[in-house]
Amino acid sequence: MAIAIEWIRDDQALAAHCAVWQALPFIALDTEFVRVDTFFPRVGLLQVSDGHVAFLIDPLCITAWEPLAALLAAPGVVKVLHACSEDLEVLARLTGQLPAPLFDTQLAAAYLGLGFSMGYSRLVQEVLGLELPKGETRSDWLQRPLSEQQVSYAAEDALHLAELYQALRPRLSEERFAWVVEDGHELTSQWDREVDPHELYREARLGWKLSPTQLAVLRELYAWRETQARLRDVPRNRVIKEQTLWPLARFQPNNLTALAKVDEMHPRTIRQDGETLLELIQQAARTPPADLPAPLPEPLPMEASGLLKQLRAVGQAEAERLGIAPELALRKKTLEALLRSGYPSGPYSLPDSLRGWRRERLGQALLDSLAAAGDQHP
Repeated sequence: MAIAIEWIRDDQALAAHCAVWQALPFIALDTEFVRVDTFFPRVGLLQVSDGHVAFLIDPLCITAWEPLAALLAAPGVVKVLHACSEDLEVLARLTGQLPAPLFDTQLAAAYLGLGFSMGYSRLVQEVLGLELPKGETRSDWLQRPLSEQQVSYAAEDALHLAELYQALRPRLSEERFAWVVEDGHELTSQWDREVDPHELYREARLGWKLSPTQLAVLRELYAWRETQARLRDVPRNRVIKEQTLWPLARFQPNNLTALAKVDEMHPRTIRQDGETLLELIQQAARTPPADLPAPLPEPLPMEASGLLKQLRAVGQAEAERLGIAPELALRKKTLEALLRSGYPSGPYSLPDSLRGWRRERLGQALLDSLAAAGDQHP
């Protein structure tokens, strides 16, 4: 069936359409971008559908994004996306606004028990019974003119996304619809939180093995890499590879020859940034004691794995009762944070990351499960 396609190639047309879309109950949104050797995505196309027409917005022709930003913020219009983390980045960079309320069809599928982390094509096949052509995802979305295949692929994606919403929404109770939107809000909140480059070192594998002085070096290395990747608009590993940061902090080489011996150290990095790295390591190693970071928490001991399994079972039982994908119930990081709050002997406290319906339905059951385990092993 031929899809009705309408191009939007100037600011006036975008503003006019956004004014119309403001009155709709929902819009489906998709983006196409290129991100081969850049830090930031380079946007090639935005697609919007109301369930009847696929509107293709050419970002290379638009300069005034305020009407779209206002639409993304409009509380009465549900914004429908699929597996949207990268789309969020594109929209935030273009418009300075994240979509709210946000309905992610991948999350909705999980709340309906259709499967967790379902790909778009598979979900369309499962719900709409349509076989999508193999995608143009990897093609060059910055080229002009776009090929017929690209235009058709982009238009179909947006239209079927709208149809997915129309099919999934009635199957969700009001409560579950609220859960999907709640999780959507969680996604945008995570994305919107300004990450301090000086906090990134906390996620380093084996960071817990380093002394406070070594951690001060690691902290500066992570912050420098993040800042440079953004400034140069290149992937982080193009600045310096992730796996070199820990040994740099641990052994603190003080000349270019020693730097070159670090595993995975790229010769280009030594040429471009070797002297800068040596200076940064030296300076960070002289951090005054009062400014040194606290040691990072050690991983939970092997003995805790039984408790972790027990807590996961609490989530799985509730997921089974609700008929939702078990992976939705409890995230491993949340369970680990709960265990860390009182391991090995308690008392335990629920972490902040356990929010909303999960906290209401599972919070007390998790604490009871830990209390029961404590009674068995005094």
